[in-house]
Amino acid sequence: MNPNYGKVWLVGAGPGDADLISVKAVKLLKQADIVLYDYLVNKELLDYCPDSCEMVYVGKKKDKHTFPQEELNELIAHYASKGQNIVRLKGGDPFVFGRGVEEIMTLIEYGIDYEVVPGITSGVAVPAYMGIPVTARHVASSVTFVTGHPAKGNNSVDWQALAKASDTLVVYMGVSNAQRIANELIIGGKKQETPVALIRWGTYPQQEMLTATLKTIGDVMEDNGFQPPALMVIGEVVNFSEQLKPVIQSVKPQELIHV
Repeated sequence: MNPNYGKVWLVGAGPGDADLISVKAVKLLKQADIVLYDYLVNKELLDYCPDSCEMVYVGKKKDKHTFPQEELNELIAHYASKGQNIVRLKGGDPFVFGRGVEEIMTLIEYGIDYEVVPGITSGVAVPAYMGIPVTARHVASSVTFVTGHPAKGNNSVDWQALAKASDTLVVYMGVSNAQRIANELIIGGKKQETPVALIRWGTYPQQEMLTATLKTIGDVMEDNGFQPPALMVIGEVVNFSEQLKPVIQSVKPQELIHV
């Protein structure tokens, strides 16, 4: 590695609830010289940074990117060239639909030292906060995480094949394509009555959920004006929400660990 460069930590910020970040991530934020953070990162986490830390917003919304990914990769390398400690704070986990690989490839190209700090991915945490387990005995022994918004020019998601390949489907960034996805799954053999949950702002205080079926999902979304960012969960596990949600909400940590 190039000794003239600083080090970059790709840190998973978790799904939203600030208390779900790892102890290691907090320690790194407290020592950071520069933090480059995403749109879906809870801004409360920036309070861990020292006063001297430079905080740079590099978030992406649909069709509205602060920096194209290629420019962002170069920006991270640019800050590292100053010989400082850099935290690239990413929503969820850096390697679960987080483009962490693309950023690391640029760091490798420049000989920049890096480390990945995993985070809790929204595909597990967001359903859990709504009382939905992504697997459950006798109901779902398999789960597939899939993007509903493939990269441009990449139509590799075979929804019809996934219809029978997995008991639970957790779809990231799929709200705008929800009706098409549902139609493809039905063609592939999933029952029209298969439960679907759409969860918006999961793990935040303002989280909200809509439930429907593959057959009705489009109408339910339209009637409620449901908009991203949201996660979609498809499968029988959605039915657990009514039973488990009150139980999960009643469990409160007695004491938080301060680091």
